[in-house]
Amino acid sequence: MTELRSKSINYSPLTRRGRRAEALAGELLTPGMKVGLFGGTFDPPHTGHSHLAKTAMKRLGLDRVWWLVSPQNPLKTQASDSMEHRLAAVAQQACSPGMVVTDLESRLGSCRTIDIVLALKKRHPLVHFVWLMGADNLASFHRWAKWKNVFENIPIAVMARPQDPVRARLSPAAKWAAKSRICEHMAHILPLKKAPAWTYLTEPLHSASSTDIRAQR
Repeated sequence: MTELRSKSINYSPLTRRGRRAEALAGELLTPGMKVGLFGGTFDPPHTGHSHLAKTAMKRLGLDRVWWLVSPQNPLKTQASDSMEHRLAAVAQQACSPGMVVTDLESRLGSCRTIDIVLALKKRHPLVHFVWLMGADNLASFHRWAKWKNVFENIPIAVMARPQDPVRARLSPAAKWAAKSRICEHMAHILPLKKAPAWTYLTEPLHSASSTDIRAQR
């Protein structure tokens, strides 16, 4: 990453383990901003990821999309490519205005979504964060650590994916949060909604898949 480093900041609650994270210049935010958090191993990143990020920025009226490159997906046993390689590859995909590539999870020492969400909300209480993910992640969301807490702490935007979208919309997480779902045509208000709140965006589907790309290596 090429951003200049700024002063060291504490991200609670992770500081209970003595963790400190330095903010990068690209991570500096101002009150009132609407920021999408797009997490994943991105192994490898592809045009489907950039399609999701750009669509979310447009449909939700976001000022920034942070690509949170994770050291490792805790639900996957297969080791990911090196962080250095993935960060460089993500930077090539996330090259549009407003896109920020960050290794924040590595610097905080956690890849749990709930930890990252609470840490960022603590640091930026006046910024409106939205969690971004594909429908394939919604299908397995109930396996994430403290997934109900994630729903209760940040609005979520789910992007339709061609891989079994019906299974995603009928998933345990989707059923549990059914009453907090807002209509797609109201997606622009999602960043300002109090959690729990989520929506399902059905833009033209993009078929690119990291799993398929790895299989072709």
